[in-house]
Amino acid sequence: MHFFKYRGKSFYAESVAIEKIAKECGTPVYIYSQKTLKRHFNAYDKAFAGAPHLICYSVKANSNLAVLKTFVDEGSGFDIVSGGELYRALKAGADASKIVYSGVGKREDEIEYAIKSRILMFNVESPGELRLIDSVAGRLRKKASFAIRVNPNVDPKTHPYISTGLKKNKFGIETEQAVSEYLYAKDHLKNVVPLGIACPIGSQITE
Repeated sequence: MHFFKYRGKSFYAESVAIEKIAKECGTPVYIYSQKTLKRHFNAYDKAFAGAPHLICYSVKANSNLAVLKTFVDEGSGFDIVSGGELYRALKAGADASKIVYSGVGKREDEIEYAIKSRILMFNVESPGELRLIDSVAGRLRKKASFAIRVNPNVDPKTHPYISTGLKKNKFGIETEQAVSEYLYAKDHLKNVVPLGIACPIGSQITE
C-alpha cells in the first residue's frame, strides 16, 4: 500500500501532482512519500507488537536526511555499514543507542567513532574484527557490545547475487566457529560484551 496513484491522466504523490513537482524543482528529481514510509515502518513495528523489539532501518537503502528523519520521528533504530552512515544517522537526529553497526571492512577510526558515539552494538564479521573492537574499546576505556554474524547455510530462495546466508557466501562466521568465538571473548577479551547473534540471510525475501 502506498500513496502514489493516478487521478485521471495525472500521476500524484500523496495529494501533489508529479507534474507540479517537476515544474517547480526541475528534473531529474527524486520524490518520496512520507506517508508511505511511515505506513510501511508501522506495519513492521505492529507485526512484532507482542514481543520486545527494535526495527532498524538500513541506511544503505537510502541515506537521504529527510528520509532518515522520518524514521527517527517514528522511533526507528538504524543499521549502518560505515562511519559516513553513522554520521548521517546522527545528523538526522537518530538515538545512538538504537544504532547497529553491520558490514565488512570496518576501519579502526570508524570503530572508535562508533564506540565514542555509544551505539547499541557491532555485528561482527570475523575473529580479527572482534579483537580489533576489543582493542579499540580498551584504549578508550569503554565496553563495546557485539553480536557475531553467523552464517547458517540457509537458502533464502532469492537472487544469488543478494543471498548472504549460504555456506558459499563470503559473509559471517560458520556456526561452530561462532560458538568458539563467543567463548574466546568470554575468557580472553575484557572490553567487549556479547549482546546477541546476527543472522542476515539475504535481501528481497518474499517467502
